[in-house]
Amino acid sequence: MLLLVTVAPAQQPTLSEPLQTATFPSLESAIRITGPLEFCNEPVPLHLTDVRERLEKELLLMLWDRAQVILWLKRTGRYFPYIESMLRAEDMPDDLKFIAVIESALKPHAGSNKGARGVWQFIPSTGRNYGLTVNRNIDERRSFYFSTKAAATYFQELHDLFGSWTMASAAYNMGEHGLEAQVEKQEVKDYYRLHLPRETQRYVLRAVAAKLILSDPARYGFDLRPEDYYKPLAFDRIKLSVKYPTPLTIVAKAANTYYKTIKDLNPQLLCEVIPKGEHLIFLPKGAAANFAQRYHPLIAKYRKSIKPETYIVKRGDSLTAIARIHDMSLLQLCKLNKLTTKSNIHPGQKLRVTR
Repeated sequence: MLLLVTVAPAQQPTLSEPLQTATFPSLESAIRITGPLEFCNEPVPLHLTDVRERLEKELLLMLWDRAQVILWLKRTGRYFPYIESMLRAEDMPDDLKFIAVIESALKPHAGSNKGARGVWQFIPSTGRNYGLTVNRNIDERRSFYFSTKAAATYFQELHDLFGSWTMASAAYNMGEHGLEAQVEKQEVKDYYRLHLPRETQRYVLRAVAAKLILSDPARYGFDLRPEDYYKPLAFDRIKLSVKYPTPLTIVAKAANTYYKTIKDLNPQLLCEVIPKGEHLIFLPKGAAANFAQRYHPLIAKYRKSIKPETYIVKRGDSLTAIARIHDMSLLQLCKLNKLTTKSNIHPGQKLRVTR
């Protein structure tokens, strides 16, 4: 018996329109800059041979990696409107937005081997100095909205210190104390005439190169249409007062959305639960309406379903130390276990540490 089998050709994906052949200027022509050129309304001295050479190098490196620049351009649609609004509100130059591009490629989860995190690449100590919470549960450096406000404050203080946005940008990269030391040593206050660490030597000129490309992408052969840019995030903000650690799944259910959506909108939340305290939480647009009515029954049901957590006392423990470890007050711990602040505890004793 002969069996004939007909194999249908694989179905090809349907494209919205025919692919186009790429056309863009040569690298040689792309780096022919006549000027005048400014960064943060301060002139870039192209007449200085080393400055021109350094800028040309940064342009060449960026234009060689066209895929990366395309992603930069697309992400500007998501993040630049908020940065620009913040800078206008603080009467700060618009060009500072290009610092975020060279710091992190506009990626909230970007990190460095020096411990910097977020779009603005704050290290933990600097982030805390400018009002960001950074601990094992919350890292507001990762939140684009919290960190942009902190970055604006930091830049303003650096400008007040050095009297120049270019110098402020250099200090943002290498630290104000390091830049102050070089200014005093070299007796020069002009970024372009200072001998600085290699990374800082490149830093401002990388921002200038990013400005040139992202401000006029068509000149460099990037043919993006308005619909190609990522849209700004739409969200609601709520203040959530949390008495006990609360699973993010409950917040997601109360917001009629997914766990992933809450995590994506709130990258500052490092764990699967929101720690106790008052938090500013971002929800999908429209989800704040009637959120509380949905949230309270869910959290009440959750609290009834969990078993009290216990802690077994170890040698050397004290009530104060145990309370601190479990993020509760001494009085709360004592009340939960029908003790007084003067009560003695002993190794092996079980204490309740959640209600």
